[in-house]
Amino acid sequence: MAAEGRSPEMIRQSIEETRRELTFSVNDLRSKMAEITDWRGQLRRNRRAALIGAAVAGFVIGGGVAATFSLLSGGR
Repeated sequence: MAAEGRSPEMIRQSIEETRRELTFSVNDLRSKMAEITDWRGQLRRNRRAALIGAAVAGFVIGGGVAATFSLLSGGR
């Protein structure tokens, strides 16, 4: 909508409406950022997958360490 033909009151109302929408958007963004960066909450919600991943990582790392010690000790 062009600025011509709009009264100062209409412009003020438009600015206030834009300000309210911006405030809502910023608050919504803050809420979403807090949820996304809450690693403890993410861990609680995905506990099973985290435990499986930790077990697999432990198995792989443990196997690598055991293989290294086996090679260093001459394969005994």
